[in-house]
Amino acid sequence: MRILMVHNHYQLKGGEDAVMAEEYSLLRSHDMDVQLYNQSNKQINEMPRLRVAMDTVWSRQTMAEMSARIEAFKPDVIHAHNTFPLISPSLYFAAAKYQVPLVQTLHNFRLFCAQAMFMRNGSVCEDCLGHLPWRGVVRRCYRESMTQSAVVVGMQGIHRMLGSYQNKVTRYIALNQFCRDKFIEAGLPGDRIAIKPNFVDIPAADSDQPRSGALFVGRLAPEKGVNILAEAAALHEHAQIDIVGTGPLQTELEGVKGVNVLGWHTPEQIYERMSRAAYLVMPSVWYENFPRTLVEAFACSLPVIASRLGAMAELVRDGETGLLFDPGNPGDLAAKMRWANGHAEEMRRMGRNARQEYEVRYTSDTNFKQLMAIYQDAIATRVAE
Repeated sequence: MRILMVHNHYQLKGGEDAVMAEEYSLLRSHDMDVQLYNQSNKQINEMPRLRVAMDTVWSRQTMAEMSARIEAFKPDVIHAHNTFPLISPSLYFAAAKYQVPLVQTLHNFRLFCAQAMFMRNGSVCEDCLGHLPWRGVVRRCYRESMTQSAVVVGMQGIHRMLGSYQNKVTRYIALNQFCRDKFIEAGLPGDRIAIKPNFVDIPAADSDQPRSGALFVGRLAPEKGVNILAEAAALHEHAQIDIVGTGPLQTELEGVKGVNVLGWHTPEQIYERMSRAAYLVMPSVWYENFPRTLVEAFACSLPVIASRLGAMAELVRDGETGLLFDPGNPGDLAAKMRWANGHAEEMRRMGRNARQEYEVRYTSDTNFKQLMAIYQDAIATRVAE
């Protein structure tokens, strides 16, 4: 199978970049013929503002380069990850011009929310769900800029009007059922949305290794709920929380009793810490689409204490692979952490369950089979049309 993967890299490497790279490597490891068409947002700093705005809505460069690539490579399927902003939805029209099936992974809510996370002022906001997100302009939801927000909302509005999202994409990939339901509520056709989670490859941890303390891994930003974690630590007299990550709230965590800020770690260092911690804490206050850290924890036999919010409430089975607490409630989080500290064997049992869940749902072998099934379905659908 010839697969043309498409991705718009972020200026700072994030989870979407990692997922794209891993899926690319996964396909290559199974002898698929894969090529990559990419753009990088690092170019934006060298581009005129008007050019960036125009390319966000429609990129003539993408249309020309993709047309040439399709003619030369003749892909069986095109798989897009991120297209914002430089690749743009013009990608859809290039694929349609040559009748190549197009698959797009939905890593966030960018098609329907200027801010991409359905979040405003530190909490979930669905005001634009199912509507043209004009409020995103008034409220400066994208980078706190009315002008930049207007460009994003303009892109969304124009391509809704053109039917780009509804008609030009052969198959979408949602990362879980919760997100699929949100995309349908927002207006995408449900019969075009498949579910496929992300994956990681991590060997089983030593089940006899001593475990203790809580672990947080992620960006130290408001949407990750790190302020909730800090307040919970203050309420928990015996808190022992290692924090791995960097971000704008790092200084607010340093010096908090029971919190040990460790900074940036390599993946290998993170997995080592996961193999020694008693549980992972995920206090996010936004709709995490698919927190990679959660699956890494499961792979390391590490149970997760997470907000009962969005996909996290679906991915963590309360009392089986971890515990759920009321989102934004530091008191409830502190109570769950206190219970976990007093029930070490129960948490170990949940950790074993988490590893079993990983082996069934989140390995590379399982993911490859799911991905190929989606590709084949997209190809068959395009042929039938």
